[in-house]
Amino acid sequence: MTKRMIIKELSERHVVLVDYILSLSCEEFNFSYNQNWTAGQQMEHIHRATSILPFLLKMPLPLNGFFFGKAKKPAKNYNELVEVYLSKLKDGAKATKRFIPSRVPYSNRINLANKLLKNITGINEAIDKISEKDLDCYVLPHPLLGKLTYREMLYFTIYHAHHHCVIAGHYIEKIKR
Repeated sequence: MTKRMIIKELSERHVVLVDYILSLSCEEFNFSYNQNWTAGQQMEHIHRATSILPFLLKMPLPLNGFFFGKAKKPAKNYNELVEVYLSKLKDGAKATKRFIPSRVPYSNRINLANKLLKNITGINEAIDKISEKDLDCYVLPHPLLGKLTYREMLYFTIYHAHHHCVIAGHYIEKIKR
């Protein structure tokens, strides 16, 4: 995926997630199926997962290289990265403490949605200033997947929003049965 495609997909996937969750009734928004996260918590999780990325992606590249290093292997493509992530989940991987959402009041949903979309704007602004080459050169740490190139981290971020939107929708369907 090119930089332009990544920016487009990041925006679209997160807008779909936000629009879906904001369309839910209070009952749906707060519904927890088998003690799993509510739709509001799904959105809070994505907000937490994206909140540090604008800062990290705007770091001067030499500083990033100093802290996190550089890629030692070619970047995975989107489908390969998704496959690795799903394999980790299948093996029982769970969100680490920093990314576990707290309770999200229905009255806070619009504020949370705006904060999440602001994160995505910040990520996209940062991507715009990074070359295609550097997207594959510099790495960031991921709590489940280890060191990922910038491009791989962005692929993950795209898929992650879609994944949690699907999960929220799946749980909401349980109300209707």
